[in-house]
Amino acid sequence: MMKTNGKTIIFSAPSGSGKSTLVRYLMSVNNSFAFSVSATSRPPRGSEKHGVEYFFFTPEEFRAKIAADEFVEYEEVYTDVFYGTLKSQVEAQLEKSNILFDVDVKGGCSLKNYYGDRALFIFVQAPSVDELRARLTKRGDTAPAEMEKRLAKAEYEMTFASRADVVIVNDDLEKAQKDLLDVVNKFLSE
Repeated sequence: MMKTNGKTIIFSAPSGSGKSTLVRYLMSVNNSFAFSVSATSRPPRGSEKHGVEYFFFTPEEFRAKIAADEFVEYEEVYTDVFYGTLKSQVEAQLEKSNILFDVDVKGGCSLKNYYGDRALFIFVQAPSVDELRARLTKRGDTAPAEMEKRLAKAEYEMTFASRADVVIVNDDLEKAQKDLLDVVNKFLSE
């Protein structure tokens, strides 16, 4: 493991659990974090921009970066849909600040293994798969066939909750925000 100044907070969760909402909340109340921008081979959604929400690459470009060992972690989440964390970006950010990761469950496990005690791995989950379905439907950006794929994946991802340092059940947003703030402040003060 490389020597860095910052600590890492790793967020992972099934799609629709409210993870992004909690990440945004934490960043709004604690300005000591930089956000790790992940790389992906999926196309941008809506107004997403390269280098802001994600670094967007074609599947071929992503595979070339894997071959060049440019990732701390990466996963092929679906066929030709990769997500990963670029080493160069993380190393630069950790020299200046703490860093937040928003990654899939396997990526969260890999990052926790890589950073060890300097990382807090938080798993966010919805109260049930039915609630995830309702949230994804309300979001309105997921086709029915894609939703079924995501829900099947969510059930699998929930099996990783026990590998996290902390599990936050997001059934009451205010309580989830309070629990999150408590656990992060404790970790940062250690």
